[in-house]
Amino acid sequence: MNASTFTTRFRAAMMPTVPSPLAMLSHGKGARVWDVEGTEYLDFLGGIAVNALGHAHPVFTRAVSAQAERLAHISNYFASEPELALAERLTRLTGGDAVYFTNSGTEAIEAAVKLARRTGRPRILSLTGSFHGRTMGALSLTGKPVLQDPFRPLLPGVEQIAPTIAALEKALADDVAALVVEPIQGEAGVVDLPDGYLAAARELTSRHGALLILDEIQTGIGRTGDWFVYQAEGVLPPGAAPDAVALAKGLGGGFPIGALVGFGAAAQLLQPGQHGSTYGGNPLATAVAGAVLAEIEDAGLVANAALRGAELRAAIAGMASPLVAELSGRGLLIGVVLTRPVAKEIVAAAQERGLIVNAAAESRVRLAPPLIIGDAEVAEFTEKFAAALAAVAASTPTGATA
Repeated sequence: MNASTFTTRFRAAMMPTVPSPLAMLSHGKGARVWDVEGTEYLDFLGGIAVNALGHAHPVFTRAVSAQAERLAHISNYFASEPELALAERLTRLTGGDAVYFTNSGTEAIEAAVKLARRTGRPRILSLTGSFHGRTMGALSLTGKPVLQDPFRPLLPGVEQIAPTIAALEKALADDVAALVVEPIQGEAGVVDLPDGYLAAARELTSRHGALLILDEIQTGIGRTGDWFVYQAEGVLPPGAAPDAVALAKGLGGGFPIGALVGFGAAAQLLQPGQHGSTYGGNPLATAVAGAVLAEIEDAGLVANAALRGAELRAAIAGMASPLVAELSGRGLLIGVVLTRPVAKEIVAAAQERGLIVNAAAESRVRLAPPLIIGDAEVAEFTEKFAAALAAVAASTPTGATA
């Protein structure tokens, strides 16, 4: 099947919610995928920070097969050992007190919205430039008017504020239920918050009795070189924690699952009958997620994310490309900030050379490779990305700026 054939089929059968696919993929192994024409790619997008163990990892495939042969779905009227074991593992890893399982990141945010509503306060704050999901509650939190405008009116009482400590100090008051924050704005192009932002957010929300809810859907599960950004040294005051954390993406390593972890009193805000999910916490999803987390721990992949992220940053800096202004992010969530709005051209040039990266914004390229990458993948990325940068630099005018 060639590109023209699958594009025609895609347009005929699928709702037009996304542009035509960049390729039709057939299979993958490790940090590599192949399309239906046999072309091989080094995958440095990882399903948008999802495929923590890469593709077809034996731990993942064994967990899917073994649990599917035992028990796949039971509804939320019953419990299963994989569900309880995963909840216990997540409370240990996060330092939280209780877990609510969902099927996706946007559903984890919806649960967070309902958690905030249970405070009885009318206002929920989020940040401009943020992305929290596509369902109506999550979309209401998302700080991107271009995504929100076709679906107004949105959830009342939700306000976006600038991602500055000054704006936070001005907006927070005793009628605020919660502040919802991505520690790094992933869909905006891996945009870092100002230094000290989360520490200030924790202090101010505590002062006003508001919840601090962190969206670590993209940054969590070891991607940034710590299990979660809020656990990194200096991010929060010593001994401090958020009130809730939303998780998904890397949690299932490719299997759909999300979670909201509650801390302290916030873990008890949702009472019986106030929220639920038919599929959430099903044995198959939780068994796979448990296996993925165990492998990340056993194989030292959190430390590997920190190591390989540092190597990639050094490699990109060493390219000395006129297109690269700076780097953002942590660990293996890296933003390449460009001097010109040519991210899409770089993505295309990289794909022509067998490398998958992502244009998260016109002037930002996002890297989110599997946590398993090693020397060979770093070296191959360096060669192919440098070639892509050079090709685009040679073919675009130098006068344009980002």
